[in-house]
Amino acid sequence: RAPPPRLRPPEGAVTSVRVPQQLEKMRLVSCLRAPVVGWRERFDCGGREVARWFPGHMARGLKDMKGHLRQVDCLLEVHDARIPLSGRNPQLQEALGVRPHLLVLNKMDLADLTHKSRILECLEQQGLRNILFTDCLTDENVKKIVPLVTELVKNSQRYQRAENIETCMMVIGVPNVGKSSVINSLRRLHLRKGKASSVGAEPGITRAVLTKIQVCERPLMFLLDTPGVLSPRIESVEVGLKLALCGAIRDHLVGEEVIADYLLYTLNRQQQFSYTEHYKMDNPCDDIETVLKSIAVHLGKTRRVKVLTGIGDMTVMAPNYNAAAVHFIHSFRKGLLGKVMLD
Repeated sequence: RAPPPRLRPPEGAVTSVRVPQQLEKMRLVSCLRAPVVGWRERFDCGGREVARWFPGHMARGLKDMKGHLRQVDCLLEVHDARIPLSGRNPQLQEALGVRPHLLVLNKMDLADLTHKSRILECLEQQGLRNILFTDCLTDENVKKIVPLVTELVKNSQRYQRAENIETCMMVIGVPNVGKSSVINSLRRLHLRKGKASSVGAEPGITRAVLTKIQVCERPLMFLLDTPGVLSPRIESVEVGLKLALCGAIRDHLVGEEVIADYLLYTLNRQQQFSYTEHYKMDNPCDDIETVLKSIAVHLGKTRRVKVLTGIGDMTVMAPNYNAAAVHFIHSFRKGLLGKVMLD
């Protein structure tokens, strides 16, 4: 038998339509991005003071940089692209600022550069004209460094270096912004050679001013790697938290749970709710204890806790909040929670 003919509903009749999955997802994202009443509009620093991390090797490093200044034609300052306006050490520029200067904003793959033009405008107002965004994982824009440095040196006076054929630049910046990664990327691109500087996710890997490292053959170019040097006085608690979140200050000096709380506040304020999907949470939340508990449960991170009861001490399993905070912070640093601009 032939199937019965389909009857069309009369004009104007209400019919049930199946909503496409993509449309449902768009509606969900739109709901998540709606402002939530009662969420924090500012981060409460609670009278905290960010630890002043200026150990002996930093003081020695700054002294050594001044001592090597006669060997240098140009300063290559590397900073984190997620904090282009915060945390740069003014002492470096004051001590070494007699040379041409190129600011490299590294880790651009982790930064939300939607308002890149405004960032450049703000930096230009601070007197910075030569700025380059880079990503050392893909070597994006790294190849532009040598031509830019060559042009800067060509248009400047080479104090006590006019007789030298080669160009030498000094790499400066705060800890853990990717200075060694930039060096290795330059060598990989221009010399087809491997690592010359150790790279790590913790601040303080480079401890001393190294000997010359060649990064290019034509033109002949060398550089001096230097340890990251923080300002002994960080301008505000919030700037300190931004530096800590990007890994420029050791986590335990500020506190993992404090850094995690500032991260949660920042993500929510910027309506970056991908952490809910990453940790299989039902909804975004503005309470760090609740979020860390959800992360700990999701990851199975627990610890044994002794509880005093009427029948004696008992050992129970409780969420490991500190381990959850560490995982939350590291996920951000790896770019797993989306691109973020902290300034």
